[in-house]
Amino acid sequence: MMKANKALQVIALKHGVSVEEIRKEIQFAIDEGMKNSNPQIQAYWNSIPCRSDRPTPEEVITDLAKKVEKRL
Repeated sequence: MMKANKALQVIALKHGVSVEEIRKEIQFAIDEGMKNSNPQIQAYWNSIPCRSDRPTPEEVITDLAKKVEKRL
């Protein structure tokens, strides 16, 4: 998850905002995405390993990075 934190720092720096603002925006997108009732979309969200009922931005970034790595 350290790489996810580094990614958040890079994004925040690039956009001139705080890491917390980036986390807040990503978490909002996650929360909105999880409201979708489509079973395939729900299956995707449920496939992301997380410590609570919804993934954190870091957990989503880590999961996406692993999926991209597998495709390379």
